[in-house]
Amino acid sequence: MNVPAPYRRFMLKVLFMGAFLAAISQSGFAQKSASSEYFAVEDYYRVKWGSAAEFISLWKANHLPLLKKAQEKGDVISITASSPRLHSGEDTRWDFRVTVVFKNAALAFDENLTTPYVKALYPDQEAFQNAEKHRFELLLAHWDVEVADIDLTKKVH
Repeated sequence: MNVPAPYRRFMLKVLFMGAFLAAISQSGFAQKSASSEYFAVEDYYRVKWGSAAEFISLWKANHLPLLKKAQEKGDVISITASSPRLHSGEDTRWDFRVTVVFKNAALAFDENLTTPYVKALYPDQEAFQNAEKHRFELLLAHWDVEVADIDLTKKVH
């Protein structure tokens, strides 16, 4: 098969460019935007009636500092919390919601993410364990929801 020289050069350039782009994407040079790798989880807590303020206070004293240490390290991107202003039915009621945005999904599922900070932040481990035990005694239900942002500017098909 006799292919004209200009066409051969063009095809070689296309093949070279394709191989180059494939190599770059596999080597990690082609980076996704950092925010596209973030992994957000909402934690919902339902506690015994009349105990929401106490539960939130214990959560802020015992769990928030651990998450803030992970945030200082860069494993956690943001931490926000909220509580409902209005009431709902018992089957859908929640008292406290925390949204944690992790650097990536692996960190979100790392059971030992905050373990290194516990002893440093809470030298009196017995008091810490007792406070955590009481916090969980107040808890009626807890569930985690993975959430993702939706681009509302994109057209839905």
